[in-house]
Amino acid sequence: MELLPWGVNRVANSALGIVPAVAAIAYLAQAGDTLPRLVACLALIGFAVIAVRGYRLGVRCEHGTLVVRGYLRTRVIARESITGITDFPAVRWATPRGRKRWTPITAFMTNANEVSASQLHKVRAVGKLRRWARQ
Repeated sequence: MELLPWGVNRVANSALGIVPAVAAIAYLAQAGDTLPRLVACLALIGFAVIAVRGYRLGVRCEHGTLVVRGYLRTRVIARESITGITDFPAVRWATPRGRKRWTPITAFMTNANEVSASQLHKVRAVGKLRRWARQ
């Protein structure tokens, strides 16, 4: 089961990388020296990664694992190690050695200024995730 935000939210999530990438392109176009051009290119690559990962934010519930895709990393969590899903939303889980961990689910974080239908979609997705984790 794949749980993703709405398409509009996915585009908005990618804006965190797209907007600064456009600024990096503008800076790259006017930079004269080699070092500023190199820095602008590296920044552009980083912002492009953030834009793509922002669009792909979400969770995938597989048979025995939960895959949480965030802006900077993808976390794979064994289903049996999940101890709960918080309202934040985040996954509470424990390592095989018993260390308690917490992984936020950025894709389903809500905002008070967000459209209520979008908030409801995210709340329902977290509910589906909770049901999957309890099985």
